[in-house]
Amino acid sequence: MPSASSASSAMTVAPAWRRWLFVSLVSLTTAAALGLMVWTLQAGGFDWLDALLVLCFAMTLPWTVIGFWNAVIGLVIMRVAADPAQAVCPVLADAADRAPITNSTALLSCIRNEDAALVARNLDRMIDELADAGVADHFRVYVLSDSTWPEVIAAEEERIGWLADRWRGVIEVTYRRRAENPGFKAGNVRDFCARWGAAHDFMLVLDADSLMAAETILRMVRTLQAHPQLGILQTLMVGLPSDSAFARPFQFGMRLGMKSYSIGAAWWQGDAGPYWGHNALIRLRPFIDHCELPRITGEGPLSGWVLSHDQLEAAWMRRAGYQVRVMPTEGGSWEENPPTLLEFIRRDLRWCQGNIQYLRLRRDQLAGLHPVSRWQLRLAVMMFLASPAWVLLMLVGVLRLGFGEAGPVYLPAPGAALFALVMAMVFAPKLATIVDALSTRAGRQRFGGSPRLIVGSLAEVGFSTLLAPIMAIAHSLFLLGLLFGRAVVWEAQRRVTHGVHPLEALRRLWPQTLFGVFGFAWLALHAPPGALVISPFFVGALLAVPIAVSSAAPALGRLVTRVGLWRTPDEVEPAPLVRAVKPEIAAAVVRPSGAPLSVLGETAVTEVVD
Repeated sequence: MPSASSASSAMTVAPAWRRWLFVSLVSLTTAAALGLMVWTLQAGGFDWLDALLVLCFAMTLPWTVIGFWNAVIGLVIMRVAADPAQAVCPVLADAADRAPITNSTALLSCIRNEDAALVARNLDRMIDELADAGVADHFRVYVLSDSTWPEVIAAEEERIGWLADRWRGVIEVTYRRRAENPGFKAGNVRDFCARWGAAHDFMLVLDADSLMAAETILRMVRTLQAHPQLGILQTLMVGLPSDSAFARPFQFGMRLGMKSYSIGAAWWQGDAGPYWGHNALIRLRPFIDHCELPRITGEGPLSGWVLSHDQLEAAWMRRAGYQVRVMPTEGGSWEENPPTLLEFIRRDLRWCQGNIQYLRLRRDQLAGLHPVSRWQLRLAVMMFLASPAWVLLMLVGVLRLGFGEAGPVYLPAPGAALFALVMAMVFAPKLATIVDALSTRAGRQRFGGSPRLIVGSLAEVGFSTLLAPIMAIAHSLFLLGLLFGRAVVWEAQRRVTHGVHPLEALRRLWPQTLFGVFGFAWLALHAPPGALVISPFFVGALLAVPIAVSSAAPALGRLVTRVGLWRTPDEVEPAPLVRAVKPEIAAAVVRPSGAPLSVLGETAVTEVVD
């Protein structure tokens, strides 16, 4: 591990040199991986089928290699910097800063056919903390509805009306519903800008499931107050504690991989960072002047209003000369994760369509973008185009086993080295956080102790390995459907834990099941022992329906919550805001003094919560 002084020197390197270094590292690693792939395929000569495999493999590499180096750089900074967040985001206000709040901030809750009680509950808690902080007169809440279901509209009017009455004289709460919904969420925000934007300096964009601590909000406001050229400040969002057996491993894995990845990315992205659409503070004047999105011309599902507005708005903001930065600190910014595999797929397909729309942007619309912003748009597209490349790679790779070639199809030694390299890169962001957490007592306690962290990590690796082919096949089929006019429907997500009927899972996941059946049948006939590295892909596909049904079972979710599997820091040491909105889960991790410990290890919290 580098010394603190050498790491400090690395963090003061000019942004342009950081980016050149990062590009060099990514390029060399990609070349090494491709070289190993070509070497592995040399067993029976190198033909057009081998070239196709190399091409598919190359398309899967960008996100993997970038994630690896983000994690490595992030881990170094986490281990040697006194304050990793400020090391990569130097404009960030100190956590102890109590400078007066002088600017006006609008809190925007953007909703469409959502649970009005959940929206009102989260906003009520956030307003309560802002009022306790004595800054309520500098904030105003806007609930911006695009709902279309009559029963939801009635519930919104009732619950938001209650919220407005409750906080009357403290913070003004405004409810507005659009009868028509042009522009989707971006249009919703744009309508706010036209009506009320001139009355405020900043806007804090929230989704229906967003929850943010006042301490975090005020730190962001103070940062934008102190730096007039900062246009967007994005927080790291973590999942609220869940009792869903699907959401728990997912948000546990995100918690492991997010911090090192984000810190490493912020090191080279600098002032051209990303915006993820919510839980971010935005300077209103440049957003109004420079971030209005175009309507994509033409026909088909990739035309019309942009679904994935956030990446474009970040690119437009940076093009206008304003900084876009990430605040890479954990805690104080939460969201709900999809409770079932089917809801997770539905959300991902909406992102998929929105990201692929970037391919339809005209050259003049992309003119003048910062190089980092331009690459972020490309990587957003590649994130989903990598899925069909991976599916084709696995399919062609297993088919080659049955072509009747004499001798081995793949060279085992370079193949094993390639497999080890890819696995190391895939899991590097999570490994980085595990290493960082295990290195200190406080880090171990944040996850409930070393046994919980290790067991949870191993179980999450298995879960994510099975989940990956299910998602890749879903992306691939959806991309194919886009060619024939298929598109997603812009509707609400189901955020409450609920079961999934086996027939519903089969109706949605039969392609994955058939793919898994074919792969296993082929492997049974033709697979040598070395082909076992391919089999997990087909195992995940074959088990898609059982995974969807079992991981959605409320009883299983309650069980894994009770035993403490995939416990996150927000359960071990829940913030007051988390305890307020998730009292049943926060209480589930607490035991009275003298009570027996869970089989997974002792948690850091031992007192009883009232």
